[in-house]
Amino acid sequence: MRTVIVNGDGLTVQDVVDVAHGEAHAELGPGVPDRMEASRKVVMAAIRGDAPVYGVNTGFGALADTPVGVRDLTRLQGAIIRSHAAGAGQPLDDATVRAVLLLRARTLAAGYSGVRVELPRRLLELLRLDLLPVIPGKGSVGASGDLAQLAHLAQPLIGEGRLRAAGASDARGRPAAEVLAEHGLEPLELAPKEGLSLVNGTEPMQALLAFSVTDAQMLVQAADIACALSVEALLGHDRPYDERVQVIRPHPGQLDSAANLRALLAGSALMASHKTSRHAVQDAYCLRCAPQVHGAVRDVLGYARGVLETELCSVVDNPVIVPDGEVMVTGNFHGEPLAFAADMLAMAISELASISERRVDRMLDPAFSRGLPPFLAPDAGTNSGFMLAQYTAASLVSENKVLAHPASVDSIPTSGKQEDHVSMGWTAVRKLREVVANVRICLAVEVCCAAQGIDLRADIAAPAAPMRAVHAVIRGRVPRMDIDREVAEQIAAVSDMLPELCSAAAGSCGGLR
Repeated sequence: MRTVIVNGDGLTVQDVVDVAHGEAHAELGPGVPDRMEASRKVVMAAIRGDAPVYGVNTGFGALADTPVGVRDLTRLQGAIIRSHAAGAGQPLDDATVRAVLLLRARTLAAGYSGVRVELPRRLLELLRLDLLPVIPGKGSVGASGDLAQLAHLAQPLIGEGRLRAAGASDARGRPAAEVLAEHGLEPLELAPKEGLSLVNGTEPMQALLAFSVTDAQMLVQAADIACALSVEALLGHDRPYDERVQVIRPHPGQLDSAANLRALLAGSALMASHKTSRHAVQDAYCLRCAPQVHGAVRDVLGYARGVLETELCSVVDNPVIVPDGEVMVTGNFHGEPLAFAADMLAMAISELASISERRVDRMLDPAFSRGLPPFLAPDAGTNSGFMLAQYTAASLVSENKVLAHPASVDSIPTSGKQEDHVSMGWTAVRKLREVVANVRICLAVEVCCAAQGIDLRADIAAPAAPMRAVHAVIRGRVPRMDIDREVAEQIAAVSDMLPELCSAAAGSCGGLR
């Protein structure tokens, strides 16, 4: 298992995902204490001075003009964590909490926050022990970052809030003080500014966007594979994917998707069997225009990934201490870049499901399936075949249309009008996770149907080698359905194996873009 070194430098998307899923460790880098000390000295000097410094010797948000006496500075830090721990809803899952622990430690270790090294060290200690703060999933407007979620993350550092062991059946956890004591950990007493630095930031948004970007990267390949299977099953053509056609409209994602389809369908005996047939001068859009649709999704995904990669290298605290020693008030915690990226990706990836469902419908309808039996049932009438699988896909496509409504066009003032424009980025990344999950199921429906369609074409010819490899993996776990049986378990099994299908296809055709 590899180790991710947390030294304040940027992390990669893969770093976040691997640590979140327990596939990598995280350790504090050896140079972090020195890196953090310079800004810490600036904070201590500000405490001894008379000038107001936001969050150091003043209140927070709308209370920024309220001075706080020296005797109350420590109490102020605990108070902000308690007062901001106001989330609601079901707790975040284990992987998300692990990612947020890592990301918040990374931000603090960058040395711009003016806090002690004990804070990132304790966050990573909780991560190492797999003791996860219980963080409610709702209650952020994505403006000063995800204040409520980060406050719940911070509570156990001061012996408050709740902790749970990873994988615990009780998502509510136990009082943090009890759990810390069992592991020989003393609660921290926060120094000036440390409470504020623990709650300001976009790390929860970063975590959920990282998961969605990673999943979407697999789904754009799976969509090309599903389409290629459907082309074979529907006796379609690969002529629209010809490079000579594609290069005259050279959007990068379109070129990649078309290249995948060419590779996946190369050498298909099934396609060759009807190459000179007059049954279709040109295929329907859901087949012919797949590179244009899938490719446009890829381009938006590239944008979203770029935004996330920039954020994973950013400092999103407020205020920050810049290298010349000045304490600067910032707006870097505002979630608008992440909100836009999540909203755009939700809209884009929804289209993978939309066009996939149209291909499913063509395979099930004998008026358009070019000789396949109704609903892919060899004994249709007695059997309903995959009729209801299309219902499932249609339902999720419709649901995605609601979820794809952008959250980032909304704003509602908070903190006594001090925070008068907010991003709603947390809402954007949360609903994106649902869209991604729905798209995965829709693609699984298409793969189930297309695999059945290829079975029903077996008397004509074999599909391309990559499609045979994919089909073999599917049939290794999901037998052909000649007599009706539960369809849900077939969809679930194929959904789980989509990454494996991508690997099988890539291995057979020399790689996928």
